Amino acid sequence: MRTTLTLEPDVAQLLTLRMTQRKQSLKRAVNEALRIGLAANRSTKEVPYTVKPHPFRFKPGIDMDKLGQLVDELETEETIRKLQK
Repeated sequence: MRTTLTLEPDVAQLLTLRMTQRKQSLKRAVNEALRIGLAANRSTKEVPYTVKPHPFRFKPGIDMDKLGQLVDELETEETIRKLQK
């Protein structure tokens, strides 16, 4: 595949150094660097995300069965407040 590639100055300098040290063409040096970088990316294992439960304790007098009603009331109050502006 042919493509145009714009390298940042630091990358170009490293690539030029590698080409000089190994007496490689630009094509070979870029392909090797990409292979190494892409292979390293594959080998990283994903760490599973874990959720730690929090023991919520409601204050006395809050009925857990009526939390939906409380949310509705708070939303209504917020809507009224916005409409009064």
